[in-house]
Amino acid sequence: MTLPPSSSAAVSRFGAGALQSFMLGWAAGAALTVVVRVLGGALLSGPCEGYTLLALLPPLLLGPGGLGFTATQWRRPRRAALGLGLVTASLLPALFVGVQDIGRLRGNGCAGGYIVFTAQEAGRPAEPAPARKSISTLSLVAGTTRNLTGRMGGYRVQDYPKPFVLSARSSSPGVRVTLPQTTVRAGGTFPVVIRAAPGTGANTYSVILTARSTQGEREVTAAGTLDISLRRATP
Repeated sequence: MTLPPSSSAAVSRFGAGALQSFMLGWAAGAALTVVVRVLGGALLSGPCEGYTLLALLPPLLLGPGGLGFTATQWRRPRRAALGLGLVTASLLPALFVGVQDIGRLRGNGCAGGYIVFTAQEAGRPAEPAPARKSISTLSLVAGTTRNLTGRMGGYRVQDYPKPFVLSARSSSPGVRVTLPQTTVRAGGTFPVVIRAAPGTGANTYSVILTARSTQGEREVTAAGTLDISLRRATP
């Protein structure tokens, strides 16, 4: 069954109108994203504060707002198409650009730095440090020594070219931490030697490593904590 020419023309006009409304909604959402980013960038003075909210604000406005507008205008297809255009703009470009901005903030150190520890498991082939699984607890016997690898993350060497100065402290004098390498660059690795003195009581101790550097007049730090589960040596 074919539609009369007049009906076919009406359907074509309806489809074209809905598409135009959709594109108008998307263009309005994209324009809002640009306006919010420009105004926010002009108002924010620091390198980090407020930029996460600025990155998330356009998709949070356009997504729920567009869905709500579409729901209230569902019986009016052209207006509903306008709302769908706003929802689409909340994903692309708003959310896409916002995720990239947050990634850059993390690379710039706005989320802070961290230090993770890795250990080569006994009986397994040697692996490069980045391929090893990080650990948060180390089991150690009194009177023994373990060699670990520390890795600093959260900063990019392109943004923080100066070396970070390493320091370490232990919650007990019976658990000693030695750093053969006293400086490390952003994203780099360094050796960590942990030794439990003979006669140290069985308990759980903590080892804290800190890396410090400067970016202009601002001090930047990275830290990591490793729990040492110490047990006595069997006779």
